Amino acid sequence: MPIKHYDKLAYENIDQFIFGISKNPVKLKSGMIIGGGKVYPELNFTLPTMMINEDTLTEVINQYKSIIEDACKRGVDLEMEGFVTEIELLPPTTYNPSWGEEITKVVKDILVEYENKYQLKHSIRITPVDIREDKKSPHMFRGSHFDLVMETFYKCAKAGAELLSIESIGGKDLHDDAILYCELDKSIFSLGVLGTMDMGHLWSSIGKIANETNTLSAGDTACGFANTAMVLADRKMVPKVFASVVRVISAVRSLVAVEEGAVGPDKDCGYEGIYLKAITGIPISMEGKSSACAHLSPVGNIASCAADLWSNESVQNVKLLGGMAPTISLEQLEYDSRLMNVALSDGLTKANYLKDWLIRSDSYLDPQAYVLNPEVVFRISKKIIDAKDDYLLRTKAAALATIEELRKGINEKKVKVEDKELDWLDRMEDQVLSIEDDSEAFTARIIDENMNEKFIPSKYDL
Repeated sequence: MPIKHYDKLAYENIDQFIFGISKNPVKLKSGMIIGGGKVYPELNFTLPTMMINEDTLTEVINQYKSIIEDACKRGVDLEMEGFVTEIELLPPTTYNPSWGEEITKVVKDILVEYENKYQLKHSIRITPVDIREDKKSPHMFRGSHFDLVMETFYKCAKAGAELLSIESIGGKDLHDDAILYCELDKSIFSLGVLGTMDMGHLWSSIGKIANETNTLSAGDTACGFANTAMVLADRKMVPKVFASVVRVISAVRSLVAVEEGAVGPDKDCGYEGIYLKAITGIPISMEGKSSACAHLSPVGNIASCAADLWSNESVQNVKLLGGMAPTISLEQLEYDSRLMNVALSDGLTKANYLKDWLIRSDSYLDPQAYVLNPEVVFRISKKIIDAKDDYLLRTKAAALATIEELRKGINEKKVKVEDKELDWLDRMEDQVLSIEDDSEAFTARIIDENMNEKFIPSKYDL
């Protein structure tokens, strides 16, 4: 059974639902309080294109040293109070946990040096790659690949990482086809049945490691599901309204991490984090215009309206005219954070002016932005938690509520949706209504219809 249960929203007043302030702030070892009244930058970086193996490991380590040293120098120049660093480990450094451990230690040592010398506060979020997607992975909840992910978490936590996160992929083996063919019933199965089942196993294990290592079980992201849909919608390969519904139903799946004990700040590329914050009050990391270095999106400003950490997605360590790309990203994040913090310092009323402008600048232009509008988030979140304590029923409720909100928004001219996409609202509703309420019956039907070499039910004990 989950550790936590949520049956009402964390916020009664939408004016209190704002960037930099969360109902359940998280205090880090450096003294930074995430969600305690201030927005901090979270810098996410990765390597330039290069091989990672035993022969190149020294060069890899030097790259990480260079990235964090240069970023810290700029942080001091900008008189930053502090920032969170996310290390998204690449596949070889999760298959070889000692490599991830070494990278973490190198980054940690430099951050400690700058905190001691210049009082530049820090924290490290470690994000191993979910290598369970490998065809050679014997099982989702146990076995060699699961064990490597857990070993990576443990070793990196002992080496100095404080926040434990992952972009988990339970259900993705079926969800990729669901997106390509716009099959919402299959998407709901992937997220609301397979995904929630996987999250329960995964995050109970991560929580144990967090307790053993005195670190924080921070949160997950449905990046491989909802962001994939968003990118394909941006390329006009799937309807935007379909990607919007996938975004919202992914929140039910990501909520499981919090029910299993995660305390935040939730990971940046999970735009569904705004729903988690509304329901649980945990602080969240978000990204928007700052993530254009990695992917384009229609949610550049609205994504920051409730952010407690403001992040940039994964930027490669390449040279630009102004300097190295990660350092440039950190500067951009700091300036955005300063603006939000100055607004907060002038009081909640004035800060809500800025929040309102951030929302209105995006909300009308794309349904994917509209479903991140706090008013819409509150209404849908209420229907999610009003559903029975059954993940399938909650996911169905999320889908139907999103379709209803999009229809209402279109009728009231609050959101722009192309005429050619309007029929998709009816199609998606019919797909949801065709789904059995009984999870076992639904599972049996989906398995029978989707037996193939990519989706192997036995890996989920089905």
